[in-house]
This record gives sequence, C-alpha cells and structure tokens, in this order.
Amino acid sequence: MSLVELIAQADERGLAVSGLACLDRCVPLLGGDDEVLRPLWSSLAEGAADGDWAQRLEEVRGKLDAADDEDGAAALAHRMLTAAPGRRSAAELRVWADACSVAALRVHRLLDGAAAPDDDADPALHAARSAGTSAEGRTEGVSPLVAAELRRQIAVLELLSAHGPAGLRGALEVATEGRRVLRAAVSRRSRRRD
Repeated sequence: MSLVELIAQADERGLAVSGLACLDRCVPLLGGDDEVLRPLWSSLAEGAADGDWAQRLEEVRGKLDAADDEDGAAALAHRMLTAAPGRRSAAELRVWADACSVAALRVHRLLDGAAAPDDDADPALHAARSAGTSAEGRTEGVSPLVAAELRRQIAVLELLSAHGPAGLRGALEVATEGRRVLRAAVSRRSRRRD
C-alpha cells in the first residue's frame, strides 16, 4: 500500500501520530531537545481530550522556534508545528498528516542539497509517496536520506494500523531513530558550510 493510501485510510490516532512523528524527526531544526514533544506523545498515549492536546500543543509551540537556515528546511519544520490542529478531528488531522509527510520528505531532500525549499512540484517525491508496495518503486529517483524517511513514514502508519494504540511505542521508536538521522544530517551540513 502506498503512503498516500495509508494516510487516506488512517484513523484519528494514526493521523495524529503520523503528523507528530514527522514533526518529531524534524525537531533538531527547531532547536528542540529530544523530550520537547513528549507531552504530545503522552496525550496520544493517554487518549486525552482535545482540550488537553490543544493546551500541550500551545506549550510546545512556545518552546520551539525555527532556526535561521539558508535552504528553508527549518521553515518547513516550523510550518509543521504551526499547522498542527488544536482539535483532533479526523478531517483536520488528515490534512495535517499529509502536509507533514510532504514537508518532512522535502526537509530530507533539502538536507541532501537536492532542491529549493519552495519546490512543491517534485515528481520524484510525488511518485515515491504514491508508489505501491514495491520498495524499488517507492524510492526510485530519490536520495537515500529521502528514501529512509519515506520508509519511516510508512512504518509508523503500518504499526498503528496493525496494532492500534499498542503501536504507539513502536512509532515513537521510529521517530526517535529518524531524529538521530536528521540530527546527523544537520551536523554534516553545518560542517560543509564551515
């Protein structure tokens, strides 16, 4: 199943986790530490009410800000955070999860030095998100960094689809691993610029 299909079929929790996991992997671009999004993860694990999610979201927004960057990767990550819906309705979360998916893939592509930040019409990214179960079809025409991000996004949605709320821990582990990868990519980019 393609990433686009997985997002289309995900339930409210799956959509919230998908968007949050994309944002979590991009936290190094926002100057956040590894625990800054923990209140939002906890809200999803606890099945907290919308009001609790909204309050925790505002607290997180107050702690994170986009760092200056030349290629726009941090701006994309910041847009993920500002676009997060305060209400966890399936319709709003589906739009957010889809936007986060695209933004996270673009962030990884930018860290590879492969495109401009406002290049929305990348046929390789569109094809990779829409490709079916073939791993080769999904990653054709994209860099290894982008291909790995695509696999992480699919893994998060598949974990939640297969295991429901019990898949949340695995999704957090996937996000944590992706954050380490992105942090290393940011560090490499900084060394190249120095």
